[in-house]
Amino acid sequence: MCWVFRSGRALPAVMLAGLLFTAHASARDAQVLIGIESVTEVTRVAHYRLTKYLQAEGCEANIRFDVEAPDLALAFLPGIPKGASPVLAAVNREGRLPVPVWMTRKTAGVRHIRELQGRDLATVAGPDPLGEKLPLAALQNVGVMPAPEQLYEAGDYSSALGLLLHNNTHAAVSELGFVKPLLAGNSLVVSWQGEPVQAAGWYRRNGWSRAAEACEQALANIQREDDPQVFAIFPEWVSGFALPDTQSSEDSE
Repeated sequence: MCWVFRSGRALPAVMLAGLLFTAHASARDAQVLIGIESVTEVTRVAHYRLTKYLQAEGCEANIRFDVEAPDLALAFLPGIPKGASPVLAAVNREGRLPVPVWMTRKTAGVRHIRELQGRDLATVAGPDPLGEKLPLAALQNVGVMPAPEQLYEAGDYSSALGLLLHNNTHAAVSELGFVKPLLAGNSLVVSWQGEPVQAAGWYRRNGWSRAAEACEQALANIQREDDPQVFAIFPEWVSGFALPDTQSSEDSE
């Protein structure tokens, strides 16, 4: 049998291996399991940088791009799950809840979104309600029903605006805070503006414990401008995360 000597005492190698295994298992158990529904399949860099950021903030996280695992403590979900309230709401570059919009070019002369009937439109693929669901519902409310061949699905909001700016479509969806800095320089106008909405956020799951509070605090502090590579996994309009109660009061004001 192989023996290992420590502090004058000899320990069997199998016992040492058992101690090491227990230590590794304890480290895994101490990790906070975090799930993210990513908007991209290119996640390696963001996974590494977000893990390191959380670790530096006192959150030992095991990040998975899977929001269905039963043991998750926290999950980032785009969309508006029924009967659930986020512990942190995703906010735009102004630090507010996002606002869905339809964008058109100034030269198009669109006075009302009813005039988008029969036009080619750019939307954003994925579960983010700002990218398709809410803007299309606004069209339906005024009787505009685009045919499938009139809808061009872009991978992100920049690509949707690119389709509009290059005259491939007559209008494009966007988010108000995201697009505001681009209006004047690109001769764009907001043809329709919805209400502020909780369109994405962090939700507590079955595996939540007090250990996850450090992770929540860290997530509340990170901003897109701090590390754009981390935010590549979130919808393009997301610039940070904030407590939902503060956002409700700010938007009502």
